[in-house]
Amino acid sequence: MSIRILVVDDEPQLAGLVARHLEREGYRTSTADGGIAALTLASGGDFDLAVVDVNMPGMTGFEVCRRLKQIDGSIRVLMLSARDAVDDRVHGLDSGADDYLVKPFEFAELFARLRVLTRRDGNAQLHWRVGDLALAVDRGAVTVKDAHLQLSRREFDLLRTLVEHAGETVSRSALLAEVWGSEHFDSNVVDQYIGYLRRKLDAIGSAARIITERGVGFRLLPSGDEG
Repeated sequence: MSIRILVVDDEPQLAGLVARHLEREGYRTSTADGGIAALTLASGGDFDLAVVDVNMPGMTGFEVCRRLKQIDGSIRVLMLSARDAVDDRVHGLDSGADDYLVKPFEFAELFARLRVLTRRDGNAQLHWRVGDLALAVDRGAVTVKDAHLQLSRREFDLLRTLVEHAGETVSRSALLAEVWGSEHFDSNVVDQYIGYLRRKLDAIGSAARIITERGVGFRLLPSGDEG
């Protein structure tokens, strides 16, 4: 992975902690301890993503976000803040942020949010159809024969991954990395959520089936009559 991330936080220890976790996931990182340093790095570097803390003295994260977008309109910005009020989240998004994550957070969720941002480009496929399943990735919506299938975000991400690889066996470790942000989670959580998906697909009358490949992973088929 050659994705470059700029981590901006006025507390160097926190910026370093986030950067180390990101580097363990294969990202290349640079850190900045404030707005001026961040804009200087952005002007001379080629960053794909930026993780920006909102609460910084001098230039706030909102202003940093606006200026980063002026320097490079393609950079994706994830804002971090302890502020969880709706107005704060709206302010962040209005500043040009692509996502907003409230502290405290689990690193697995941070990784998952960043993976979503890296998929948001002009070539990303936003609509998928497998058998009677139709997914709209941009809206996080699933329909089965025109009926809406209610899923949690984690369930949706799991189903999306299986749909993207329909007919192929996807390993538990790959699902953990893609959906939970790290393959170091207990793999039993995958089986648990596969069970949730199977029950919901059955309840809505979908012909799609999730097949267990023992000792390997799972495979989505348009109907139980195939494979």
